[in-house]
Amino acid sequence: MTRTVPGRTDHVVVVGAGLSGLAAALHLLGAGRRVTVVERDASPGGRAGLLERHGYRIDTGPTVLTMPHLADEAFAAVGDSLRARVDLVPLHPAYRARFADGASLDVHTGAEAMEAEVERFAGAREAAGYRKLRDWLEKLYRAQMRRFIDVNFDSPFQLLTPDLARLAALGGFGRLDARIGGFVRDERLRRVFSFQALYAGVPPARALAAYAVIAYMDTVSGVYFPRGGMHALPRAMADAAAAAGADLRFEEPVTRLERSGDRVTAVVTAHGRIACDAVVLTPDLPVAYRLLGHAPKRPVRLRYSPSAVVLHAGTDRTWPWLGHHTISFGAAWRRTFHELTESGRLMSDPSLLITRPTTTDPSLAPPGRHLHYILAPCPNTALGPGAVEWGDLAPGYRDSLLAELDRRGLDGIASAVQEQCMVTPADWQARGHAAGTPFSAAHTFAQTGPFRPRNLVRGTANAVLAGCGTTPGVGVPTVLLSGKLAAARITGAGRPSRPGAARPGARPRPVARSAEERRPA
Repeated sequence: MTRTVPGRTDHVVVVGAGLSGLAAALHLLGAGRRVTVVERDASPGGRAGLLERHGYRIDTGPTVLTMPHLADEAFAAVGDSLRARVDLVPLHPAYRARFADGASLDVHTGAEAMEAEVERFAGAREAAGYRKLRDWLEKLYRAQMRRFIDVNFDSPFQLLTPDLARLAALGGFGRLDARIGGFVRDERLRRVFSFQALYAGVPPARALAAYAVIAYMDTVSGVYFPRGGMHALPRAMADAAAAAGADLRFEEPVTRLERSGDRVTAVVTAHGRIACDAVVLTPDLPVAYRLLGHAPKRPVRLRYSPSAVVLHAGTDRTWPWLGHHTISFGAAWRRTFHELTESGRLMSDPSLLITRPTTTDPSLAPPGRHLHYILAPCPNTALGPGAVEWGDLAPGYRDSLLAELDRRGLDGIASAVQEQCMVTPADWQARGHAAGTPFSAAHTFAQTGPFRPRNLVRGTANAVLAGCGTTPGVGVPTVLLSGKLAAARITGAGRPSRPGAARPGARPRPVARSAEERRPA
């Protein structure tokens, strides 16, 4: 049986109102717990935050939403619905890929549309290979989801299931790049189905083929955009949690945890003390461990994913050939990954993700204006330039990035910028992200599944971790799952908390709290 938090767990404090914390809060509320959420910022979102500048509404975190049913599970826990609160727009195409040779490919998540596009782009043989690749991705997803992703691990022996044999038979323990190449030979197509490994922190040539499940999410299951921006998702989750009785407290940073033996008894914030029976910690691992007073010992230090520079640009013009999401591939490939993960140098020939959210929702910018987010992967601060060095590098890197975009068809972009904000590894580090990366611990084999930092921490009986540093990992879908899995550690799998607890999917009555109860002790 999966381990759960022992003893009383009636009142749970969730530290952090990001996606994982809000997902945990909703699942806990659905199981009848009283929930208090404390957040250092003035609004929900965490990494999925919002920056408002002169009429521009800028998403500061993820720009791609896949697997929305995982978000809907959290809403359903309190009898609510994602689609009742968020207007989701399916993106067609999901991506537009542009290559150094001038060719372009629209990435469709529909099978027939994508097969036709691949045939136009690379011929009938590659189109047939794509259909086989798609079938393999679907089987890979089915083999992994129930046993390896949406699961709390207490031991590596939990891997020993029939699904492990299925995963092995599918070639999941081979190398990603080689496995993709067994279906499609065109090197450009191979990039489209393997670049996602970068966000897992492992070059495609070294990544396990099992990580192609990320490509399944991106290229098969569908890509969506919430009207109002990605920040609309955490905002809606916070509203649903409040409606279900959660006490949400913003601008209330946590300073320490009070303990009695191996149990956390209270969360102390800048505004007072909140007694609790259990706590869910969603900050990045070093911050969470610092609050707990110790970090679990590992035989090898954690290895972190590459970071990213993100240039948010509000412009007075746009370029019609851009999609909502455009991947601009440089000519270099293996060298790029070596620079990001081995030598620690800035990309000499970058591959860039360009997001233009005003393609789908013009209201995110003033009339006649446009938003462009340019994400350029870069080494983390443990491998490449440190946070202090980025202070000197940032202005020149911005200019070189704009010049590179100009060469790739965004002609005149430097003069078109009316409003800008550039985020570097120094900024991520200042936010508490280890090694200056928002992508947390890399998904090497030794840091995946049961080998990833556990969400239960030895030495503390009633604290559970959630977020991208713990189970199951990095990305919006997996972070939402981490909140669900953290809640399950407290509530138990499929069992009510106590007589009269709300059934999963039922909306609990709001908790009435007196002024005396709300007053810090």
